[in-house]
Amino acid sequence: MEDSSRPQRRRRRLPPEAAKSDFAARNPDGTRKQPGGPSARSQQRPPTDWGPVAEWYDELVGDEGSEYHREVILPGVLRMLSIHKGERVLDVACGQGVLCRQLAAKGANVTGVDAARALIDLAKKRSAPRDEDDPTIDFRLLDVRTLVNVAEFKEQFHAAACILAIQNIDTLRPVFDGMAASLVNDGAGRVVIVLNHPAYRSPQATSWGWDERAKVQYRRVDRYLLPRKHPIVTHPGKDPTRYTWSFHRPLGTYVKALRQAGLLVEAIEEWASHKHSDSGPRAKAENDARKEIPLFMAIKARKVPGLGVSA
Repeated sequence: MEDSSRPQRRRRRLPPEAAKSDFAARNPDGTRKQPGGPSARSQQRPPTDWGPVAEWYDELVGDEGSEYHREVILPGVLRMLSIHKGERVLDVACGQGVLCRQLAAKGANVTGVDAARALIDLAKKRSAPRDEDDPTIDFRLLDVRTLVNVAEFKEQFHAAACILAIQNIDTLRPVFDGMAASLVNDGAGRVVIVLNHPAYRSPQATSWGWDERAKVQYRRVDRYLLPRKHPIVTHPGKDPTRYTWSFHRPLGTYVKALRQAGLLVEAIEEWASHKHSDSGPRAKAENDARKEIPLFMAIKARKVPGLGVSA
């Protein structure tokens, strides 16, 4: 069994949302393996996107997303955004366009932005209209931390989303400021952010454990409040020197940054795994753990004119 919050040696490293199972191989003494790849000091400006492994990532995710996308994330995002036909929607750090295509199918006018050229190219390829009735999605190559500087985006979108990407971006405030600036200023503009649950899925700080006496599958949390970053090897099978960064922040940091950008949190949802163990001596305990310990957190916020603060 696997746990997507910590890398495993000699195993193909999947991005967090694409792991095949919810539970890691248990480690009785509580020790954890360190990720491979270069240290934080090896580059002045380490990569923070999936561009270097775009084609590999695209194969995993495909047109409709990974299993977690299809079963958990996309249904939840579409419900929380509550998009109406004809609304303009901005997908921030859109990757190869999974959410963009879902939104366009709902009748939205969609713009997707991402800093990785390879992912934008793949998004355009996968989202090309097949006939004149197919919607056209506007994909832009853009560092999402510079959204606030894009004049044509100012107050143009009814909704914005950032799905399973914010933990790979090294600063929050510019992203949220840009999303807020891009939303309409009539009180109806809303955003949805989805991330790996910051309390239960923190690289090198959380892990699954088995209590033999109590017959309980539990989640061990070693660190939570202090912000930190970890290198995540993206494709060790071919090149273990290719990596991206995961930035851990506690929930309060996200809420504060959203408020500072003028985005008032309306709802926080915690999404559990859809998977189910059918057999094995630990099947019931594993299913109980899935119900109790969420994999993802979704935050919905609304733009409130005049709310933002300069702190």
